[in-house]
Amino acid sequence: MNAAARTLEAWLARIEQLHPKTIELGLERLRDVAGRLGLSLPCIVITIGGTNGKGSTCAMLEAILRAAGYRVGLYTSPHLVRFNERVRLDGVPVDDDALVAQFEAVEAARGTVPLTYFEFTTLAALRLFQQRAPEVAILEVGLGGRLDAVNLVDADCAIVTSIDIDHAEYLGETRERIGWEKAHIFRAGRPAICSDPAPPAALVEHARAIGADLWLHGRDFGHRDDRGQWSYRGRSWRRGGMAWPALRGANQLQNAAGVLAALEALRHRLPVAQQAVRDGLAAVTLPGRFQVLPGRPVVILDVAHNPHAAAHLAMNLDGMGAFRRTFAVFGVMRDKDVDGVIAALKPRIDHWLVTDLPTPRAASAAWIAGRLEAAGAAADGEGARIECHRSPREALAAARVRARADDRIIVFGSFYTVADILAARAP
Repeated sequence: MNAAARTLEAWLARIEQLHPKTIELGLERLRDVAGRLGLSLPCIVITIGGTNGKGSTCAMLEAILRAAGYRVGLYTSPHLVRFNERVRLDGVPVDDDALVAQFEAVEAARGTVPLTYFEFTTLAALRLFQQRAPEVAILEVGLGGRLDAVNLVDADCAIVTSIDIDHAEYLGETRERIGWEKAHIFRAGRPAICSDPAPPAALVEHARAIGADLWLHGRDFGHRDDRGQWSYRGRSWRRGGMAWPALRGANQLQNAAGVLAALEALRHRLPVAQQAVRDGLAAVTLPGRFQVLPGRPVVILDVAHNPHAAAHLAMNLDGMGAFRRTFAVFGVMRDKDVDGVIAALKPRIDHWLVTDLPTPRAASAAWIAGRLEAAGAAADGEGARIECHRSPREALAAARVRARADDRIIVFGSFYTVADILAARAP
């Protein structure tokens, strides 16, 4: 099949085979191909990195800027159901033909340069934004920051959301090392926002060393929960009496404060009225982040896949009120801190339905069950059970059979876990 005749699915299958490694950090190969493509974004660029909260921050930023009337391009990863979710213009996923055209251009430019799936698709997204020229491009870092493909672009403003241990084999095993990696999306003389209330010293030191305009949560900006509403304070902005963001979860105020800090820092280039902030936060949606499905029993979808995210999920579960029993559908990658995730949620779960996932990186259901048994999950309560399933949708069906209307079911772990449920619900 020649390049021009490939469908999007065929292109994605081919791109997965172009590099012997799934992840190969480094920007040299990308700079080479980007130079051949003549890549240069003619818009304001906001880059978002961090361990958790990147997707929520991107979604809120996009919603507010669109409510303010700006044309917005958004690049995120990974997707849940369709690849097109990763590249959006004005809130709409780009169609197959537009993506295929960019893949053809990247393929022609790369020659013999090997590119990973993420590198290839990032170059395609950037070229599309260059051609469509939105007023603002929001770019989500895939992994780390310093050597991530998104860091090819010099951001006009960069946000680091939270910092915790994840992808330790690539980024390091301490918050200091990981914070240093993520701080490299900051640029000299430009706003550098850190939403984490306890940033690693290495992040702060790097920002100062390069002369970035560092905005720290608790020093330059912050937020307060005002009994059902919330308020923001920044260097010059004061915003009070705001409704909570439409995204569920106590951690969303921290993310929203970082978004407002970025908008305050860019206020002379991107004026945003307070009504646009209200409208954007009220309209924002993001599948798979403490997403509650309609009906009974309550089903919650969450892509929490590391201990930090699992701790936030536990906090959000605690805020839901009383339920008779909690069932968990859990599937996760083998290279994650599975024991840490289990420890954060074990006290809140009565029955575990663990599942295989359709990727070689995934932990098997039997292996996860072994970790749960080692953690004592089967002995936590009367009738507590651990059972294995072949897929998330099979596990959810089993949970629904056993759950009553006053129970709840949480589906969490890998994006693959949540994606299987969303794909089954798609029209």
